[in-house]
Amino acid sequence: MDLTDQRPAAGPDTVVVVGGGLIGLCCAVQLLVAGEPVLLLDPGGDPPPPSWGNAGHIATECIEPLASWKTLREAPRQLYSAGGSLAFRPADLPAWLPFAARYLRACTAASYANGVAALDYLMADAMPAWKRLAALLGEPDLVRDHGHWVVYESARRCAAAGRGVGPIGSGHARCLPLDPGLLEALRTRVRPALAGGYAYEGTGQVRRPADVLDALRRRVRELGGSFRRGRAVRLAPGRGQHRLLLDDGTALEPRRLLIAAGAWSTGLMEDAGHHAPLIAERGYHIEAEAGDWADFPSVVFEDRSVVVTRFGERLRATSFVEFSRAESAPDAGKWQRLKAHVAALGVPLHGPITTWSGPRPTLPDYLPAIGASRRLSGLYYAFGHQHLGLTLAARTGELVAAVLRDPAGTARLAAFDIERFAS
Repeated sequence: MDLTDQRPAAGPDTVVVVGGGLIGLCCAVQLLVAGEPVLLLDPGGDPPPPSWGNAGHIATECIEPLASWKTLREAPRQLYSAGGSLAFRPADLPAWLPFAARYLRACTAASYANGVAALDYLMADAMPAWKRLAALLGEPDLVRDHGHWVVYESARRCAAAGRGVGPIGSGHARCLPLDPGLLEALRTRVRPALAGGYAYEGTGQVRRPADVLDALRRRVRELGGSFRRGRAVRLAPGRGQHRLLLDDGTALEPRRLLIAAGAWSTGLMEDAGHHAPLIAERGYHIEAEAGDWADFPSVVFEDRSVVVTRFGERLRATSFVEFSRAESAPDAGKWQRLKAHVAALGVPLHGPITTWSGPRPTLPDYLPAIGASRRLSGLYYAFGHQHLGLTLAARTGELVAAVLRDPAGTARLAAFDIERFAS
């Protein structure tokens, strides 16, 4: 969708949504359904946002925040220098070192337990929210709730993972041993010997991330919303309205403002007096024609931290957690390693291979920030969804619309209040 020449004005009652990614679009649709006029500010640019380049996985099984001692214990084995997927860019040390200090403080047992409860609350309705959204978009086949598989080359790691078999959290997802026949079908498609695997129920994927973004943009238009190309660079809070300066030198003056700018939300929140200690967790993918790869659900090759997902005639492999600045250039070496993993697995990628990298917005406790500002009337926010942006986008849109209708409803979102980082 070409937004270049559109210069719609924001009326006094318009909600200006800052961010053209999946979170911002889902919020815009739900606000319009609730009867709110919406102007969505989309920075555009290249590469597309993380919501375009992800694995398409609706990861309702992920109720354990990555801020934990378990993650810390596993980190040395996961380091990029040791062949793993976890990377810290030396040039970006000033960005990730303060984040690491806050992360360590979030790894306490109490913080972890609160995080599990908070994510379970969101995940319990994540898949139903996606189905409601797909119906609202008029494309119920955008969502496939066929679960996903996690497989292991290491027998030891596979056996250890078996301790997680059973219901997950409040029971919205479930882990089961992968059916022997399905495991054998996968074994015939890959080169390494697979020790075993697990099938997850209650999870799924979208048909294609780009299809979801296109459908959301169309629905925004159909519901009377408008778009404007531009990036917000500064927020000057005011009484009754706020002055939002754009990168082209113009300004918007909305009474109500939703910040959903992903990894670029920090500056605007700090202009409003909030501390939002985001880090960019850069992910990478490669993609090409799928060839004879079967129509499996998403497959996680756990020992390699590689996720392989088929989107129609295309096959995408994703990996890496690279702590960096949002504006840092991608590391071509990670695409090369991802290609090497795919070749070693024997996963077919036919024809030209396309590459992508983008920053996931992550807060130190690995919970998103969702709610209404307690410092500034008319300011709302939804960002920091880390690896779960696609998973939680539909649910986040519903929650944000509910908060705008009834700000008192933020009480049930206390775990996601940005004020948790005030001290």
